[in-house]
Amino acid sequence: MAGQEQHRHGHRRRVVLFPLPFQGHLIPMLQLAALLRARGLEVTVLHANLNFPDPARHPDLAFVPIHETLPDEVTSPGNDIVRQLLALNAACEAPFREGLASLLRGQDVACAVVDGQCYAALVAASQLGVPALALRTDSAATFRSMLAYPRLRDAGFVPIKEERLDELVPKLEPLRVRDLIRVDGSDTDALCSFITTVADAIRASASGVVINTFEAIEAAELAKIQHELSRPAFAVGPLHLLAQAPVEQSLYVLDRGCLDWLDAHPPRSVLYVSLGSVACVDRNVFEEMACGLASSGVPFLWVVRPGSVRGVGEEVPLPPLPDGVNEEVRNRGKIVKWAPQREVLAHNAIGAFWTHCGWNSTLESVCEGVPMLAQPCFADQMVNARYVTHEWGVGLEVGEVIERERVAKAVTKLMVGEDGAQMRERAQHLQMQASAATSLSMDSLVQYISSL
Repeated sequence: MAGQEQHRHGHRRRVVLFPLPFQGHLIPMLQLAALLRARGLEVTVLHANLNFPDPARHPDLAFVPIHETLPDEVTSPGNDIVRQLLALNAACEAPFREGLASLLRGQDVACAVVDGQCYAALVAASQLGVPALALRTDSAATFRSMLAYPRLRDAGFVPIKEERLDELVPKLEPLRVRDLIRVDGSDTDALCSFITTVADAIRASASGVVINTFEAIEAAELAKIQHELSRPAFAVGPLHLLAQAPVEQSLYVLDRGCLDWLDAHPPRSVLYVSLGSVACVDRNVFEEMACGLASSGVPFLWVVRPGSVRGVGEEVPLPPLPDGVNEEVRNRGKIVKWAPQREVLAHNAIGAFWTHCGWNSTLESVCEGVPMLAQPCFADQMVNARYVTHEWGVGLEVGEVIERERVAKAVTKLMVGEDGAQMRERAQHLQMQASAATSLSMDSLVQYISSL
């Protein structure tokens, strides 16, 4: 490979990576870093001070902080995600530019790989004369829908209108209007402007796109992206499999005792419930979830992250459960603050995954052959949930309105019903396809980087 050839001649080119400082974006970027390093490239991670990675866990990588000053919109818990992303881009642009320029003075930098949401850094790299690649930590289908936003806006599909929610979106099937990216409670104009800015920056400043997906599940979407952008699109996933990543990387403290609890349960008998590292639910939704789980009769392992229930502070160990649910939890369920998710999904006791359909969680579930109960909360999760349920057929929708009887019915259907068994069979087929994913696209990416 090109990187190995460079190493034999004593010259190793450097790639500079810049992740978005949220767990679901940091982890795939660091997995990509490990793969690039293993192929003979030197890697420097420029990073924000917010949620910065631990260099001791990645001894083969160089870490350089950009020393940005973040406003309250970014650091205050519970703030609107669109405002956070806009504020992050504004706050990091100049420090990133200065950090990259400093590296250029002493290093042979082949390119920068920038998180696809960091449009300001992508443009800054290009303006410094550094070829820039955009890492998409979402699905190819989500990215394709973002590229389509100007067309969707002109056709009146966005901003999303209530009366059009169930219309199929032309050229984006199987997506309906309700499946397009949205963040309830955010300013719709700001969201549309952000998505358009991201798409425009990639079109104008990116030399290629790197996507954490694999051909077997998104070949059509990848081909359309490459055709539309007229530049390479590398499907380098599933990154956590190809990178042979450590068992778990997390910004939260893991409760590994839940694995011992799972050991005591029969195969495919437990429902795993987690809405990820960012999503929050209202108190009434939390209570309906709890009551639905309690009345389903199904054993469950439930991640309730501190601060994940609106109106309940992070200092509260667990929001109070409705009457009667505490007893059910003692008898049949277990609630933890955070779990080693990949190990949980790989555990023989897990029968299904109630998920927010973030792309990392969706990929991890696919890679373990676990069917899903989809409860998308915001952004790309809507797109992923639609593909899980209607393109790949490996999951059910829990419904936009979370109500205890509906929850119990959906849980039972997925865990013990005939439909659930068919979805499990399809999920296991996807698992085999994921396991067969090769590093050929990663090799092509390294060759491309070496040619820049």
